[in-house]
Amino acid sequence: MGLEVNLPGNDIDDIEDLISSDDVKPRERYETKKNVTVRAKRRNQIKPALNGADVDTDNQPQKTIYKSVIPGTQKVYVKTWGCAHNNSDSEYMAGQLAAYGYNLSGKDDADLWLLNSCTVKNPSEDTFRNEIELGMRNGKHVVVAGCVPQGAPKADYLRGISVIGVQQIDRVVEVVEETLKGHSVRLLQNKKVNGRRVAGAPLSLPKVRKNPLVEIISINSGCLNQCTYCKTKHARGDLASYSPAEIIERARQSFDEGCCEIWLTSEDTGAYGRDIGSSLPELLWQLVEVIPEHCMLRVGMTNPPYILEHLEEVAKVLQHPRVYAFLHVPVQSGSDCVLGDMKREYCRKDFEHVVDFLRARVPGLTIATDIICGFPTETEQDFEDTMSLCKKYRFPSLFINQFFPRPGTPAAKMERIPANLVKKRTKRLTDLFYSYEPYQGREGQIYMVLVTEISHDKLHYVGHNKNYEQVLLPMRDNLLGTSVRVRITATSKFSMMGVILDDERNWKRCDNNNQHTQQASDSRSSRGQRFIGIAFILATIAFLLQLLFRFLSH
Repeated sequence: MGLEVNLPGNDIDDIEDLISSDDVKPRERYETKKNVTVRAKRRNQIKPALNGADVDTDNQPQKTIYKSVIPGTQKVYVKTWGCAHNNSDSEYMAGQLAAYGYNLSGKDDADLWLLNSCTVKNPSEDTFRNEIELGMRNGKHVVVAGCVPQGAPKADYLRGISVIGVQQIDRVVEVVEETLKGHSVRLLQNKKVNGRRVAGAPLSLPKVRKNPLVEIISINSGCLNQCTYCKTKHARGDLASYSPAEIIERARQSFDEGCCEIWLTSEDTGAYGRDIGSSLPELLWQLVEVIPEHCMLRVGMTNPPYILEHLEEVAKVLQHPRVYAFLHVPVQSGSDCVLGDMKREYCRKDFEHVVDFLRARVPGLTIATDIICGFPTETEQDFEDTMSLCKKYRFPSLFINQFFPRPGTPAAKMERIPANLVKKRTKRLTDLFYSYEPYQGREGQIYMVLVTEISHDKLHYVGHNKNYEQVLLPMRDNLLGTSVRVRITATSKFSMMGVILDDERNWKRCDNNNQHTQQASDSRSSRGQRFIGIAFILATIAFLLQLLFRFLSH
């Protein structure tokens, strides 16, 4: 199908979008530069300290400083950490660079590294910092993006490095150009329209998707919470939602470009629309109207407080045949005391009500959740409450994280639990999670699955059934992007193995192209009928004129 282009060290596969005439041109971006605070420094003056020691730059590769930049002659490596929102931002930045002529490459061949960061955990920020230092040592130009520099732009290791703020990703071409010339550019401002903060860059920008079949749409940025452990709030800020019309148009565009699956993402999808007089159910009902047959929609993470008032409508939407019966609802702890200290704005009973209500109304619903082990105020009884919650619901997807004190957050000032105790609790919860297999006994079951991915071991294609349960299939030609009937032959902790029951001629593809073909055919037919009608009228008039001429001549 021509879906894969292997770029070493980079998960970007193929260009799915071309820049349109409506997109902002780089020259137009430069015209707005007077409204942006830009600090330019010569990059060859920067001598950062790596691992606390001065660096001998004499033996290091030196980056090339370009007096002028001709797109197509430089290569850019894009690396992403973190959530689906971050991945979507990277796809947008890669799309703009590719549309402008830059080549996307692996890290060794690249002239510039674009590193998009995540601030949720200490290890991911540590890896991000190490990657910056590695790039500098290897003579690469470095541009950083994402939540880390947005939330802590004055960090020592970011000194003198170009920064793209989370709301400024539509200016990536400008920043890359200036960085290649040896300048340092920092764009961290919020986007505003008529004085009002908006969700971010336009959703209509070109993309290079990590998976050409999956479109990630950010429906809002920021949240309404004030969780004491969370640093993402410092970067993404308060809730700002995209309009339903812009989201719907992006969905249509994605299906037109060959996508067959859409993921909605944000810091909290349940809070969508509260700032613009809309709501998540209102958006979802509009979206299902534009999803072609044999394509699917996945709803992203929602915190319990803002989904509680929409449970009835959400349950109805999740039953729709083109919406996965899947929801990610992070609980973080099973203890009301800990939830209060986290300022999560709900209690255990609220979370249980969400799960019980949706499970009772949505057949086979998959609920995924998150747990933080070792929050500073967590006692043994608090942890036992968390264990009992996980035993009760036996979540098929459980993301277990140790507490990390993020600088600048209230929880970072709290006295920490001994590390060995945190590890012990983490192990107990992990052992509980691995003690059950959610797919056990499914052998022989038959499902329709949408095949959109290649497994990590590159040995199978990956499909998902209506409940977003993972099914591994043999790698057959033309299978990606199709819906097929499968029979389960084996199960494991995280997936099921299946065999395809239908011949290739019965595989179902997204009907979007057929709709366009039918529309084009109808349009051509309508135009043809109009032309025939006009020709008939003209012929009739000519015939009558001829009769009149004969009559007058006699």
